[in-house]
Amino acid sequence: MVGMRDVAKRAGVSLSTVSLVVNASGYVSQDMRRRVEQAMQELDYIPNELARNLYRGRTGMIGVIVPTLRHPFFATLVSALQGRLAKHDLQTLLCSTADADTGEAEYVSRLRRHMMDGIIMAAHTDHPADYWTSIGRPVVAFDRTLGDTIATVRSDHEQGGRLVAGQLIASGAHRVVMVGGPRSQFDDRGGGATTFPTVRYFQTLAEQLEAAGIRHEYVECGAVADVEGYARTVHALFDRLDESRSDGGAAHAAGVVPVDAVVGSDVVAACAVKEAFTRGLRVPRDLQIIGYDGTCLADCAGLSLTVVKQDFSTLAERLATHIVDAVNRADGRGKTTAGAGAAEAVVPAGAAEVAQTVQSSEVDIVPVSLSLGDTTRPVA
Repeated sequence: MVGMRDVAKRAGVSLSTVSLVVNASGYVSQDMRRRVEQAMQELDYIPNELARNLYRGRTGMIGVIVPTLRHPFFATLVSALQGRLAKHDLQTLLCSTADADTGEAEYVSRLRRHMMDGIIMAAHTDHPADYWTSIGRPVVAFDRTLGDTIATVRSDHEQGGRLVAGQLIASGAHRVVMVGGPRSQFDDRGGGATTFPTVRYFQTLAEQLEAAGIRHEYVECGAVADVEGYARTVHALFDRLDESRSDGGAAHAAGVVPVDAVVGSDVVAACAVKEAFTRGLRVPRDLQIIGYDGTCLADCAGLSLTVVKQDFSTLAERLATHIVDAVNRADGRGKTTAGAGAAEAVVPAGAAEVAQTVQSSEVDIVPVSLSLGDTTRPVA
């Protein structure tokens, strides 16, 4: 097996020079570096990654904790994030809390034992803020607040709520049903620490509809990992809508306004399109449907969905930037990447409001955009 001593001999340099080149540490002249790299290529020398990481005091591994990979949102996010971390020579160690027995506590234990360099936390947690801040190791939060000293990256869900409301108000909606996760996850642990991230867009949407005099209600579906639960909830909702339509005369006499819009995740929206087709409803004439996320389902639901798109590429970039900065700070190397390559997200022309991107050590908010499809009525 070829080792660094063989490379040093071939290149005619010291073993320490080869070590500096392999571990990318210390100064080596360009001439020396070329000689070492040429010798490595000629001998087909492959550096021992484990030994190199031990030398650097790192594992080269970032734990990414998500609730499930069955939901297209998290599958899309992890795909983008894995590619972005790889550009920093970091491997992704994935923990899907609902799909495996290994939960967040095991990953935190590994982090404390320096078996990982850091954690990106993107799942619901019952632990209070002081649990996360007491770890004393690099942690970055996605779409939730874990503590004042832990950086958070999230989409601008308030903007998302305003974009949905603006579309529904302008298109003449009368009664809107919002379908989302359990209300038990809507709690606030202080300082806006919502554990169910998209509650922000539901709250903003409800406020905007209320102000416009449009009736609305919230329907709970299962936890994010219960994809079948979304389908069951939407099916039951349409059963209820069928009953109200069959008793239309009495309902009209009682002043009941029929539901003419459904809002939920891409999964909910796709299920709603299917149910509408099955029951002979005309979309968007009889029923408008708006999705939230902008995953592949937006184009695979039978109709092109009108959706609020989250910017997965920028979210992944910001998460990678923050975790690399946190790891560098833990190593005493200072902050080296914050803000680097942070692409400016632009809301498409015609959107009523454009939210400014917030860059700070505490929260990094990425704008969203509204993509119009075939499931909403055109507006003048």
